[in-house]
Amino acid sequence: MACNGANQPLLSGYSTSTCQKISNGDAPKRRRLRRVRSAPLADCCPTDLTADTSSLPRSQSIFGINPSFKKVAIFLTAYLGIGTICFYIIRNQLRGDKTNGILDAVYFCVVTMTTVGYGDLVPKSDLAKLLACAFVFTGMALIGLVLSQAADYLVEKQEILLVKALHMHQKVGQVEILNEIENNKAQNKFYTALILLVVLVLAGTVFLWKVERLDLVDAFYCVCSTVTTLGYGDKSFSTQGGRVFAVFWIFAGTICLAQFFLYIAELNAEKKQKAIVKWVLTRRMTNLDLEAADIDDDGVVGAAEFVLYKLKEMGKICQEDIRVIMEEFEELDVDQSGTLSECDINLAQSDETKRS
Repeated sequence: MACNGANQPLLSGYSTSTCQKISNGDAPKRRRLRRVRSAPLADCCPTDLTADTSSLPRSQSIFGINPSFKKVAIFLTAYLGIGTICFYIIRNQLRGDKTNGILDAVYFCVVTMTTVGYGDLVPKSDLAKLLACAFVFTGMALIGLVLSQAADYLVEKQEILLVKALHMHQKVGQVEILNEIENNKAQNKFYTALILLVVLVLAGTVFLWKVERLDLVDAFYCVCSTVTTLGYGDKSFSTQGGRVFAVFWIFAGTICLAQFFLYIAELNAEKKQKAIVKWVLTRRMTNLDLEAADIDDDGVVGAAEFVLYKLKEMGKICQEDIRVIMEEFEELDVDQSGTLSECDINLAQSDETKRS
């Protein structure tokens, strides 16, 4: 649709008649689209926010591994089980500070998996070194694909508790809490991860100070070198009780810190996205904008076209998304009427059944 300036109205055949009606005081009734109902499953919200939220949609990794607790437990148990057996068998091929054979094997497996690598236990034979190489790669993959996804899911579950705590002295309904969670998801996850990280750092510092008998500064230094996977090795868990604690704490600390930095990136991206949305919604519309919004080139910009154009400007959808959706629409529009009805859906389903 070409732009012909002020002499040629953009919405030809519509602008003149509409303006005349408005000038005569007969403004046409306007249908306002305020809310679009989502699919039935997505339209349901939990009535009890403290109840089990296992029905909420969970994020998936790039390989489609759903971070359910059952799968996480299976993967983690298999990894630690195989690693413990292997490193226990070759325990005499590890040198360093040893306590209990099985505990040392689990501890070495966890330290290897999280890439902390204190150096208090190190392989000294070729077989031990090759096993360490194999388990460090598989361990990093397990953390990246499974454990971090499960940690993200756990943080999402804690968002409800955080939001409810922030509004403890206010009469806020369940719908308002869900809206708060949805509108500030990255911020809530950031604060939740921050609180968990502070708790883990304090717990590790106090434990090393009281149980491992390290100086307070050395205890904090060891905690920081551990959660960042730096692992200098001059300070580590050397007692039997300390290594039992470390098996669980190292997992939680390293993953929590990684998720914390991930949420910082998400929060920054969310702020940039909100700035773009604000700019799109506050800037003035021009004739060129209306031309770009007129998808079907009929000289008229409908509500759907206007919404799509605004969403594209905000970066929420792209032209490829629209193309794929329109292809699906055309497949469902069996009678080529330009609209979808129950009859179209039934005919499309019957055609799909015949083809299959």
